[in-house]
Amino acid sequence: MNKFLLILFFTGCVIFFSCSDKDDNLVNEEPQLIIKFKFDENQFRLDNLGQPSSIPIGNAAQSPIFNTISAHYFELTQNKFTQLGEGTVLYHAPETISGGDAAIDFSQSKIVFEDETFLSIPLSNINQGSYQYVRVSLSYQNYDISILNNGNDYTATLESFVGYNTYITTHNIGNNIFNVNANRLQGYWALALHDFPYATSSQTPQGTTTVPNPIASTSSIPSGSCVVTGKFSNNLVITGNENKDIVVTLSLSTNNSFEWQEVNADGKYEPTAGENVIDMGIRGLQPTFTR
Repeated sequence: MNKFLLILFFTGCVIFFSCSDKDDNLVNEEPQLIIKFKFDENQFRLDNLGQPSSIPIGNAAQSPIFNTISAHYFELTQNKFTQLGEGTVLYHAPETISGGDAAIDFSQSKIVFEDETFLSIPLSNINQGSYQYVRVSLSYQNYDISILNNGNDYTATLESFVGYNTYITTHNIGNNIFNVNANRLQGYWALALHDFPYATSSQTPQGTTTVPNPIASTSSIPSGSCVVTGKFSNNLVITGNENKDIVVTLSLSTNNSFEWQEVNADGKYEPTAGENVIDMGIRGLQPTFTR
């Protein structure tokens, strides 16, 4: 049987896939740490410090229906005193200086659906230890929202770029093409209506994207980043003797995560009335794992 190995390099890890002329499917030859995302509109709605958060007076919000997501950084952290970058960094997505300052290269971003594998890393490449927290830097969200446009209710698809800085050539929502060819700081977004020719893009105010970090008092994150922190209910222990995959599911709270400032106090998002998007941040991270 003829075999070949495809080796992909991430920060601090190597991923091996096996392929044969008998089976066209990629098969991992050793136990993997597999990372997946889940979206939960019923999960607690948290603020930047990981505390329960309500919607401010004068604002309104809705729980979007998520389609896809991407991230550009993933780290396992030993405890609440471990500083960002000092845990076990498993992934760092490609970056570029094509737009001037360093930025996430959107053209190389891996975008996945709910329960689709985002990362698959051999457990043998992960430092042995006991990990209490997960830190993941989200970079891109694609979801559907309800919108009021000229008195009519529509569904719109919105693309939200929440990474610290993203270099975008073009991106599209259906047949609507957005030419950017520049860096965009956290909070750039674009939307297009379903069944109606309306599309627009804009930028939320800097510092308004919610990024829950329940250990902010002992381990902070940089301003303008989207490094969301979540705690395992029981520590994830890597012994080095694993003989089966470990699947880590990152459950993200979408509970009223799309928030805007109202002009017409009706609880409906109406951009043509001058209602501005305030926040598109994820409202919490609850990581779990199965062996």
